[in-house]
Amino acid sequence: MPNYCADLDRVFACLGNPTRRQVIERLVTGPASVKELAEPFPMALPSFLQHLEVLEGAGWITSSKEGRVRTYSLNPPAFFIADNWLDKQRKTWESRLNQLDQLLDEIHDHENNRPQS
Repeated sequence: MPNYCADLDRVFACLGNPTRRQVIERLVTGPASVKELAEPFPMALPSFLQHLEVLEGAGWITSSKEGRVRTYSLNPPAFFIADNWLDKQRKTWESRLNQLDQLLDEIHDHENNRPQS
């Protein structure tokens, strides 16, 4: 469980930064070189590379190098970590909301079945 929590923390920390979210959104369309990924961002390359390191460290992306060109791709298992956690939260809240809905229906039925005075 401690590793799962640490992985989950890294996965969501990545999503908390707009630059990293945009990189992920770009990589959905396919692999890209560092140059392609960095182009839309008004920051120095070393600063941008730190974002890529964070994403790679969290498992969101992987990289490969061919000659002098480093290419990044999405790593789907990181998405599963986030999706599994969100799904668990969604199921918990859906269950709670269903219980509340049932209680409200019971209260409504009880009030409608009261004898009028």
